[in-house]
Amino acid sequence: MPTPMIYRGKKVLVTGAGGFIGSHLVESLVRGGACVRALLRYSSRADVGNLEFLPQDVTAQTEVIRGDLRDPHFMLGAGEGCEVVFHLGALIAIPYSYQAPGEYIATNVVGTLNVLEAARIHKMSRVIHISTSETYGTAQYTPIDEQHCLIGQSPYAASKIGADKLTESYFHSYGIPVVTVRPFNTYGPRQSARAVIPTILSQLLAGCEALRLGSLAPVRDLTYVSDTVAGMLALGGCDQAIGKTVNLGTGEAVSVGNLARKCIAAVGRDVPIELEQERVRPEPSEVMVLLSNNGLAKALCGWEPHVAMEEGLQRSAEFIGRFPGLYRPKEYQR
Repeated sequence: MPTPMIYRGKKVLVTGAGGFIGSHLVESLVRGGACVRALLRYSSRADVGNLEFLPQDVTAQTEVIRGDLRDPHFMLGAGEGCEVVFHLGALIAIPYSYQAPGEYIATNVVGTLNVLEAARIHKMSRVIHISTSETYGTAQYTPIDEQHCLIGQSPYAASKIGADKLTESYFHSYGIPVVTVRPFNTYGPRQSARAVIPTILSQLLAGCEALRLGSLAPVRDLTYVSDTVAGMLALGGCDQAIGKTVNLGTGEAVSVGNLARKCIAAVGRDVPIELEQERVRPEPSEVMVLLSNNGLAKALCGWEPHVAMEEGLQRSAEFIGRFPGLYRPKEYQR
């Protein structure tokens, strides 16, 4: 699905631009003719995150700024002159949220407030807020549609529920043209080792004699990154999506155990799977089933996924194989 013409020539702010999905989004926007301002969290190392993997012709057309979502003064400046914002900036690792819940509230809730205020003050024409399927908690029914209740089974999920509700409130209270996009477990090249697919593939490619994993029972709806990005772009350019929350998922799901076996087949190394207790989340906090109903996305903008899991796993494995130094397969990455 090509980048909608709505972004061509427009100044687009992308928060979390150096992240896994953010870097792919930046690339697609630039290729589609947008003028992209990529917001990265400030560090003295001037690290650009996953933007380092973008082709030079893309980075040459990307304005990079560094700062912190939690600073309202900075965010006002970051949003100046922008017509559209894709808000992906967030802390996302669930295990770390058990240790630092306050940091998640400050970044994911207060940071979202600052993005929304910048959009309101600068009268932006569209705010695309990126949520997560973790806000649903363990499925009360499947497939999960957008009317499913929200359950904060981790501090991360709770912080994203807060961010989603703030976004909803700005639509109702101020008329801000917001779209909340709720992806289901995106994967692909550039994803960090804290996620399950890079965890599995990096161990296999490193020659580990066994796969060390947590619970094999959770079931996930896995969407390849190019499909997720295409959905974000399509929904952001869809007037009928304004004020709505929309799922992006394949409508198919696989258990972690079966996913591990698919990765083993993709790499061609048959190794045993071993439970490592450190990787097991607290039982009441573990989301057991996430399976999307993607009918609304299809109805609103014609979106549907195109990359099959077998192909997506091959592409992911190729990236990890090219950049093994990004992964520490013998360590548990929270």
